[in-house]
Amino acid sequence: MAFPLVRVTGLEAGPFLNNLFTQDLLRDPQTPLRYGALLTPQGKVITDMLIWRLEDGYLLDALARPACDLAAHLARFKLRAKIEIAVTDTPPELAAQPDPRLPALGQRTPGDRPDRAAMIAAGAPDLSVDAAPEEVFALEALLEELNGVDFHKGCFPGQENVSRMKRRATTRKKFCRIAFEGREPSPGTAITAGAAELGTVRSGQPGSALALIRLDRAREAVDNGVSLMAGDTAVRLDPPDWLILPANEGET
Repeated sequence: MAFPLVRVTGLEAGPFLNNLFTQDLLRDPQTPLRYGALLTPQGKVITDMLIWRLEDGYLLDALARPACDLAAHLARFKLRAKIEIAVTDTPPELAAQPDPRLPALGQRTPGDRPDRAAMIAAGAPDLSVDAAPEEVFALEALLEELNGVDFHKGCFPGQENVSRMKRRATTRKKFCRIAFEGREPSPGTAITAGAAELGTVRSGQPGSALALIRLDRAREAVDNGVSLMAGDTAVRLDPPDWLILPANEGET
């Protein structure tokens, strides 16, 4: 099933979007497909998106919000910019491209999505189901690991907080894959280590799920021989090898 997309065209489409998105659209401007996000001023994710390059602008696949919401948000910043913003159910035919987040997610065409099982298996969150609107900061949502933020570009909304969290290595809560035996715990189930609540289960499937969890405390608990539990289900951290893990609380 193809999802509606937002088409932004016109002479100033590139500079306009570049001032708003975490990606640098003006660096290597002919790159056909990128992953990026639109953030609040505090650095929380409004929506992540796949960004397709067109001859006359860009095609935006908002992954965590309806296309009409993204179009309305962009329109608030338009002012006198020489651009046109439209929602389309019939995107132009573009050649399939590798998903810019992870090779394991395969090829993308405009408006299609990898299935949920593939996302969970890869360890990549789907923010439309794994987070509430504007719940998570960009680096908690794994935008760094998934090639969704350019740390060398100029300002964008939320950039100061994103840069600070990276520079100070303060992103201790992140999405991380967890593993267990049998049926997945219900979304929202608390993950605990003894009496301490460390995070919650988000979407899952038998044997595997994604959790939003304090990884430093979880790793410290495991190192100290304390089991991680999601309700009555014993779980273990199963981070993909590309996930940037924070230091344990006691480490420097």
